[in-house]
Amino acid sequence: MAERVFNLPDLGEGLTEAEIVEWLVEDQAEVSIDQNVVVVETAKATVEVPIPYAGRVATRHGSTGDVVRVGAPLITVSDNAPATQAVQGEDGDDGSGAVLIGYGTGHADQTRRRRAPRGALNGATDRSCVDATASLPSAFTQQRAPQVISPLVRKLAADGGLDLRTLRPASGTVLRRSDIESALSARTNKQSAEPEKSVVAADGDERIPLAGVRKAIAEKLLASRREIPDATTWVDVDATELLAVRAQLKSSGISLLALLARFCVAGLQQFPELNASVDGDTIVRHKQINLGFAAQSPRGLVVPVVRGAQEMTTRRLAEALGDLTARARTGDLSPGELTGGTFTLNNYGVLGVDGSTPILNHPEAAMLGVGRIIDRPWAVDGQLAVRKVTQLGFTFDHRVCDGGSAGGFLRFIADAVEQPVRLLADC
Repeated sequence: MAERVFNLPDLGEGLTEAEIVEWLVEDQAEVSIDQNVVVVETAKATVEVPIPYAGRVATRHGSTGDVVRVGAPLITVSDNAPATQAVQGEDGDDGSGAVLIGYGTGHADQTRRRRAPRGALNGATDRSCVDATASLPSAFTQQRAPQVISPLVRKLAADGGLDLRTLRPASGTVLRRSDIESALSARTNKQSAEPEKSVVAADGDERIPLAGVRKAIAEKLLASRREIPDATTWVDVDATELLAVRAQLKSSGISLLALLARFCVAGLQQFPELNASVDGDTIVRHKQINLGFAAQSPRGLVVPVVRGAQEMTTRRLAEALGDLTARARTGDLSPGELTGGTFTLNNYGVLGVDGSTPILNHPEAAMLGVGRIIDRPWAVDGQLAVRKVTQLGFTFDHRVCDGGSAGGFLRFIADAVEQPVRLLADC
C-alpha cells in the first residue's frame, strides 16, 4: 500500500513557515480530496489547508504549536483509495479544486523560491497570480458537523476557551461568529485566553516567545533599520480649517483620515520620486499609489493597503479606508490586503502623542506621521490666537531623494492642512 507525503504548500506573499494551530483530522482518519486537514497561522493570516488527494491518515508531521517550513512534510496518507489527483509537484487534473499556491494549478519547483523579508512581494511566482489567502471555495469546507468555515471563527472560539465540538449553530449547519459571541456571552465567568504563550521563570521574569505576527514585525523592522538610511523632518501646522472642513463633510462619511490620505495622494503625484522603493542598486518608482495606513487589530498594529488610491475620489477613498479599518478591528483582513504598499500614512496622534521618528515600513521609501491636534497659541495676521495645531513628521529614504524633495512634499501637505478647500476643489 503506497503512501503519499503532502508537504506544506507555498502560501504566497514570500512566507516561509507556518505554525500549526489545529489539526482537523485524527490519525487513521479517512480524508477526501480538498478536505481541510489542518489550520495553520502565518505572519499574515490563519488559513485552513486542504489536501489534494484522498486516503487514510498515516502520520501527522507536527503537533499544535509546532512551526513547519514551506516544503516540509505536513501529513502522510496511505493511498488506499482510487487516485483521482496527480501527485504533488506534477501537473494537476480536475480532481482537486484547491487553489493554494504550490499545488492544484501546477506546482513550480520550490528551489526557485528565495527568502525575502515578510511582507515583501514574491516576484518569482508565475502561478496565474493566485492568492492563497482568498476565501476558499465552499467545496473546501465540507467537514464533519458542526462545520466551521471561517478561520476567524476558530480563532475567536480558541481565544475564548470554547470547544467547537460542544457548540451548535443557531441556524443551518455552519458555526458563525454570532454563535461564538453568544456562547461567550453566556459564560460570563470565562476569562479570555492569553494571546501569547509565556513562561514565568523562578525569579519572576516572564519570557514570551517572539513568534507569529510579532516575529514578522521584528524581522521587518530589523530589515528597515539595517537597509534604509532614513531621515526625518517635521513642521507644526494650523489645522483649524481642516477640522472645520471635516465637520462639514462628516455627514458624507469623509473622515479626518480620509482627508489626510487625499493630501498624501496629491502630494505623491507632485513628488513621484517619493512613491518608491529600492531594489538592490535600483530605485523603483511605482506607477500605482498603494496607500498603507496604521490600524489596530486583534493581532496588533497592522498596515492595510488601499490599492490604486490615485484613481479614487475623496469619497471613494474614505469608503475604502473605512472598510479596511473595520475589518482590521475584527481581524478579517487577508494577507493580500496587508502587503504591497508604496507609502504609509501614520496617524499616531490618536495615541495622544505629538511627534515621532518612526521606522519606515520596509521596503517603502517614505512615511507621513500626524500628531495629535490640540489648542495652542498661534500668530494669525500678527495677532496671538488659540488655534488647533498639529505636528507633521516626514520620514524618508535618503537614497531615493534629497532634502529638497522631502521638504517640498512636507510643505505641500502642510499647506493642504492649513488651506484644505483649495486642494479639495480639484479632487
